[in-house]
Amino acid sequence: MAIPWIAALKIIPWGDVIEHAPKVLNAARKLLDKQKAPPVPVPPSAPMDPNAEPPSLGELRNRLIEARQLIDQQATAQQQMAQTLSELAEQNARLVEAVQLLRVRTRMLMVVAALLAMVALWLWSS
Repeated sequence: MAIPWIAALKIIPWGDVIEHAPKVLNAARKLLDKQKAPPVPVPPSAPMDPNAEPPSLGELRNRLIEARQLIDQQATAQQQMAQTLSELAEQNARLVEAVQLLRVRTRMLMVVAALLAMVALWLWSS
């Protein structure tokens, strides 16, 4: 069972893993920090009363600016999450390729070992 692990350690492109590890770690930390950060408080809007005076233009402009800032923050967070997900998907694809290569090599090794065993038995019996 030790042979496949040794082969796996040799096949995995450790240079790439080590190269991308800080990026993934930083992105994961940023993601965790954003989730831990308290949400920006949004001032409660008063229910629209038909008899009440409509909000002033300045108040509407301030609400619009706050809404745009929140939308921009959410878009930035979504882009960072998508980038992190993309990096993780790339690493996962590399690992899957490495595992597939290991499977093929293991099968080849088993076939070669069986053939050598058969040859050894044939030579021993003659």
